[in-house]
Amino acid sequence: MYAAVTLFVFMCLTATTHAEHHQPCHAPNMTGHMSVMSLKGEMRAFGAFTYDSMGKKLRFKSNESSSINTSLGLDLLMFFEEGIFYEIDSKNQSCEKKSLQSTLEPLDIPDDAKFLASIHAGSSSIEGEGLKVNVWTGSMADMKGHYSMSVTMGCLPVSTFYFTESTSLLFSNTDVELEIKDPDLLLVPSFCLGLPVEETPEGTVHSFINEFM
Repeated sequence: MYAAVTLFVFMCLTATTHAEHHQPCHAPNMTGHMSVMSLKGEMRAFGAFTYDSMGKKLRFKSNESSSINTSLGLDLLMFFEEGIFYEIDSKNQSCEKKSLQSTLEPLDIPDDAKFLASIHAGSSSIEGEGLKVNVWTGSMADMKGHYSMSVTMGCLPVSTFYFTESTSLLFSNTDVELEIKDPDLLLVPSFCLGLPVEETPEGTVHSFINEFM
């Protein structure tokens, strides 16, 4: 499956041009929905996200009332700049505070990403029937893998493939709005305040992506 998907992605991209010079853009503040699927077809998670692009903060919470069957229930509050995150259990009023070994953000293009190509999803000749995206790629040294991120001309992330030695995941974003609807979601809950950072077992890499593996 990994080889087939990789081949498909790169075959689609070969028809585009590399002539223009591109610099990575940075995503705006956003609220929306995110789904995470393994390339074996398993829906790992589906939920709502709130992203503060300037503060480099992200909240993702699985939608337990969704009709989409998922294998993971998560409530994550990520502070990428500080290098920490919280696993939140609102039902039991408890948290785990952990360090981030990889601060790769799933909604922003890394500064060292390489521009691969511009492509049209759907039709480029019929108005309203296509979407032009730029595709960026890069490596993830901490996780021994690579990524391929598609973003709109306005720098809204549409989807990202993550390929690692152990698994491959597809992150897709929908219903995106350019605002932080509820800023309180990006605050540490009162029952999480004052917690020490848990020790990271040797050989463990904590990252947003790893939480779905």
